[in-house]
Amino acid sequence: RAAVEDGRPVVALESTIISHGMPYPANVAMAREVEQIIRDAGATPATIAVLHGVPRIGLDADSLELLASDPDVRKVSIRDLPYVVARGEHGATTVASTMRLAALAGIEVFVTGGLGGVHRGASSSFDESADLTELSMTDVCVVSAGVKSILDIGLTLERMETLGIPVIVNGSDDFPSFYSRTSGFAAPRRLDGPDEIARFLHAAWGPDLGLTCGVSVANPILTDDEIPASEITEVIEAALAELDAQGIAGQDVTPFLLGRVVDHTAGRSLTANLALVRNNAAVAAQIAVAFAALGA
Repeated sequence: RAAVEDGRPVVALESTIISHGMPYPANVAMAREVEQIIRDAGATPATIAVLHGVPRIGLDADSLELLASDPDVRKVSIRDLPYVVARGEHGATTVASTMRLAALAGIEVFVTGGLGGVHRGASSSFDESADLTELSMTDVCVVSAGVKSILDIGLTLERMETLGIPVIVNGSDDFPSFYSRTSGFAAPRRLDGPDEIARFLHAAWGPDLGLTCGVSVANPILTDDEIPASEITEVIEAALAELDAQGIAGQDVTPFLLGRVVDHTAGRSLTANLALVRNNAAVAAQIAVAFAALGA
């Protein structure tokens, strides 16, 4: 609260990655490490969750422990927020719900691992992440390693264009695909570094344009940490076949697929996931610092 009121840089973090992304105690250690990366880069971390029915912007050590270890913490997207608030429950926020709560708190920059989007086979399932609709209406810059590679990246980029969501790739002409630096799709727009991205945010949200939408900043995983697209594609295809065979649908799709990818890569995908989150956190903090310096 003090940082927001003073106009100092703040970076929001989701909590689903803590409660539903990895086992305890590795999850709480990861959360603390990522928060420290943001502090070291000159910004204030604000991990977001719902605890005892109250949306919380920034968590202390006890709250992080609760999120990381309590098996009854719900995965909460936008439509779930009123439910957990009304019932006084705990909720770990997704990209969409974190965006909404960050915007309500006056936080402009948010970091996550991968962005949700249009699922493969969406022409018949109509399965599309709420991340996209939230990006179309909420003024928050979301720094990710691109669209999750288990999704239909091409259709997701098409939907983002239709919804008027600016999509920037940091330092590359290729759109990344989470575990990989490339996806087979070109960057819709390229900017190089936090200063250029901060000026873009100022232009988008400033008085001259006053756009009322989010901005997606895709930050490619570092070369030494990536799993090449040619390799991960085969793994994802195998996981999708298992998904179809088991008839899994709805909110269970993404956790199932990511879990199977971890299994099929003997844990390499989890290592890559942690590496890209660290990299995204550092870049998001740099963007927040640069944006705050503009006096926006």
